[in-house]
Amino acid sequence: MTFSPELEARFEKMIGLYPPGRQKGALIPMLLYAQDETGRITDELIEEVSKRLSVNKVEVEEVLGYYTMLHREPRGRHHLQICTNVSCMLVGGEELWHHACHKLGIGNKQTTADGQFSLEEVECIGACSWAPAMIDNYDFHLRVTPESFDALIESLRQKQ
Repeated sequence: MTFSPELEARFEKMIGLYPPGRQKGALIPMLLYAQDETGRITDELIEEVSKRLSVNKVEVEEVLGYYTMLHREPRGRHHLQICTNVSCMLVGGEELWHHACHKLGIGNKQTTADGQFSLEEVECIGACSWAPAMIDNYDFHLRVTPESFDALIESLRQKQ
């Protein structure tokens, strides 16, 4: 499997940070960066990463099964994660979640037909002081209201 020259350079640098025999430490970041480039974790990607790090494919599968931010299914161009944990729930997180589902016409871990948005309900994103909070890929949005959610969606659609 081949990746972009930028990702290949990032992988080489990352693997070089670990001494021989300890390169497994690069597994999670490699999977995240590869997922960002390819859109999902495929069997081919698992095999490639396991070869590069000299780990069993089963070990990679175990990591995939544990970390919810790693996906085998394609996500939307904008993967929206909305927190509905206690802090967010108390100030409108659950209402925001239902509004987002209605606005986009999808549910948890689903993707819009045009592939632009996927939606995921998450337990906590560590932004309790600014609840309700959500993430668009790696960008945090704080004190989100249904109105600011709608404005964000429209803004992202215009950038296509």
